[in-house]
Amino acid sequence: MARHGAEVSLTASGGGKFEITVDGVLAYSKKAVGRFPTDAELDALV
Repeated sequence: MARHGAEVSLTASGGGKFEITVDGVLAYSKKAVGRFPTDAELDALV
């Protein structure tokens, strides 16, 4: 899925892990923050 000029894809994992990487760099980690990102946070990341 393309959004804001970025290619976005979902990669399945396990254990409640939810991470977002941008250009190979970890940009968001649910484990580190303790919650899912808000819509505004997602838009800022991509």
